[in-house]
Amino acid sequence: MPPPIDPWLSGSIALDVALAARVPAASIAARQAARLGRLLASARLQSPTYRRLLDGLAPDSLQLADLPVAHKAALMGDFDGWVADPCLRLDALRRFVADRRRIAEPFLGRYAVWESSGSSGEPAVFVQDAAAMAVYDALEALRRPVLRPLQRWLDPWGLAERIAFVGATSGHFASTVSIERLRRLNPALAQRLHGISFLQPVARLVDELNMLAPTVIATYPSAAVLLAEERIGGRLRASPAEVWTGGEDLSAAERDFVQQAFGCPVTNSYGASEFLSLAFECGQGRMHLNSDWAILEPVDAQGRAVAPGELPATTLLTNLANHVQPLIRYDLGDRVTVCPGGCPCGSCLPVIQVQGRCDDTLHLGGARSGPVSVLPLALSTMLEEGAGLFDFQLVQVGPCELLLRTGLCGSAAGPALRRARQVLGEFLESHGAPGVRIHCRSGEPGRAGRSGKVARVVASAP
Repeated sequence: MPPPIDPWLSGSIALDVALAARVPAASIAARQAARLGRLLASARLQSPTYRRLLDGLAPDSLQLADLPVAHKAALMGDFDGWVADPCLRLDALRRFVADRRRIAEPFLGRYAVWESSGSSGEPAVFVQDAAAMAVYDALEALRRPVLRPLQRWLDPWGLAERIAFVGATSGHFASTVSIERLRRLNPALAQRLHGISFLQPVARLVDELNMLAPTVIATYPSAAVLLAEERIGGRLRASPAEVWTGGEDLSAAERDFVQQAFGCPVTNSYGASEFLSLAFECGQGRMHLNSDWAILEPVDAQGRAVAPGELPATTLLTNLANHVQPLIRYDLGDRVTVCPGGCPCGSCLPVIQVQGRCDDTLHLGGARSGPVSVLPLALSTMLEEGAGLFDFQLVQVGPCELLLRTGLCGSAAGPALRRARQVLGEFLESHGAPGVRIHCRSGEPGRAGRSGKVARVVASAP
């Protein structure tokens, strides 16, 4: 079944997204205020949870800061009251995302569904209607920077492109669902848009990329660095014209390394399961928030707003596009700094700096072929999907030695860690790193890394 799409709605949203990219700041603020008003009115009317929260608050004088901070665990615990459609039930959605054959299939014939990683507990489930997906599609298509203007002019529809997404392709994750959805919507695009799993050994991953010879590689910064190393080593022959990254922090040194290895530009974006396309880089290399469709509030540890230029403790998201599952002052967990002043590119969309995921690639001693590199997101995905362990931190303490710690206590901890040790050992052996010693500790939460967040995969003890 193809995903639902409303051509008139998609067209009107795309037109607004295109026009708003260059309007004055006051016009962007007006769009944001109008959409926030519609979101709050919809949430008050259709979501039982938000009906209770908004009861007694006058709509005309209501300020966003009047509402409490929303946390993932509490919202998921009240899922059936949170969502605006009573047909949406968490148990049915959990069964849906457990079936990999149904990736990108519209739930109830009208909703796109994906789940987040379980970095702070059990994965959250996110539901988007056609209107929200039209916003994400338009932002992705119209605000991603054009790295090759001549190529875009000669081939405006990208008919000559071959795009490879390197990531976790076997689960209902936001990127995977989005790519498969596009393939279902446009059969012609299906021949040019490919998902390649980073859960397989690096040699097989490289072979797939060499066979595809993509013109664009889209992946995570840690994976891009690993592929750049394979390129420099002569094993990866694919020569993309662009590399797109997102989902993790990308340092200036990592960007330079990837650009030099591939001889092509690298562009980074910022998104989340809660809002796919939060920000894109402009031609000046600065990250612009799509503030006409999303509100980010950088706050301190007490939930108070911080000044522009100040590093917050966390960031609150209000998604103005999704009315079916209202995300209002939702604690993202990322540390986003709003930069004061404008940008030389001329856009009035706010400039931000992001400290998000900060996991490390592990380099383990391999008996068969020397050191083996293993991507952090591959390890996290394997422990979540293969072992059902979501509360963990994996620390490399030696060339062939790992420490797996979890905050779990009591009778549940032992079986969970034994299962995780077995799955992790088998996974590492399949990647050419047999005999890795894995020590396990329970009742020991992960420790915060250099960004202030708890890194899930650490190359050395923090």
